[in-house]
Amino acid sequence: MGIHAVPAIARHPDLDLIGLWVHSPDKVGRDAGEICGVEDFGVAATNDVDALLDLKPDAICHTAHSDVRPGAVVEDLCRFLAAGINVVNTSYVALLDPSVAGPGVLDQLEAACREGGSSVYTWGIDPGFGNVGLTVPALEMCERVDRITMSEIVDYATWDDPFTMFEIMGFGKASAAESLLLSPGSTTIAWGPVLNLVATAMGVQLEDITERHEIVLADEEFEIASGTIPVGGIAAMRFWVEGWVGGEPRIILQHVTRLRPGQVPEWPSYPAGGESGYVIEVEGEPSLKLTLSVDSTRGDHNTAGCLATAAAVVNAIPLVCAADPGVLTWLDLPVHAAPHVMTGGTPR
Repeated sequence: MGIHAVPAIARHPDLDLIGLWVHSPDKVGRDAGEICGVEDFGVAATNDVDALLDLKPDAICHTAHSDVRPGAVVEDLCRFLAAGINVVNTSYVALLDPSVAGPGVLDQLEAACREGGSSVYTWGIDPGFGNVGLTVPALEMCERVDRITMSEIVDYATWDDPFTMFEIMGFGKASAAESLLLSPGSTTIAWGPVLNLVATAMGVQLEDITERHEIVLADEEFEIASGTIPVGGIAAMRFWVEGWVGGEPRIILQHVTRLRPGQVPEWPSYPAGGESGYVIEVEGEPSLKLTLSVDSTRGDHNTAGCLATAAAVVNAIPLVCAADPGVLTWLDLPVHAAPHVMTGGTPR
């Protein structure tokens, strides 16, 4: 996400990029733009967090990897917040709703916000706008809601991120037992906050959250952008995270993830001719169906998804800085667009 967030900040008319914190020694001293594969921005990267804090930024956009170090991420965020720096975060997605991110997490963040008079906000496309952001506004049109299903249906073959694809998601592994993502509790940690935010917006309490999954193994070896899927390795997966209300699953999130066109045709496909995207289905009165697809001139839907996640928090920075100190969710921010980013627009 960082390679998308940094240029978005540097090019934003209301923001100034003043520092970049990196973890890889080979990035230290290099220009932030050059690291991201774009024009130089005149900002050198550092791995010295004290030097970063000495710049006294109004906000930090945090995109560091978190899948195997969530506790360290929370500690980093708390350090920034206690120093009086607002934070927008794509890193630890459970913080979409910190009240369900684990024992003590919300208390830690709230204490740091009080100490520094700062705010923290976590968002993205999924978890984020592709489910909560589409669903909640649409519900204002319903007299009655019986069931909500929020789906990501995406071909991940072009996503070039070997660590996430193979080590976190477990593609290419021999069984679901080797997938960190599909290990018991993992999908609930990541997407349970989505269910909880939707339930909160509707004024209902979830009685339970359950999860289940299916996988498909490759019957032949094939290549994706991240590497090789061997024969017998996980080649497609589908999982559900289900929020129970009234004794049955009523708020449901599912991911259908393929690596080849036409895989597992019995699984749901995106309505527009197999294209990747997000689908929201509300069963009630009236029933609703919303679809969202994203694309990019810099790549395809996978590039667009990463860019959308970065832009969603970058464009929220002014609102987060202006908010009263505290831990924020999407439900706390006013309806907003992206001020001053229209090409050729004159600021009001």
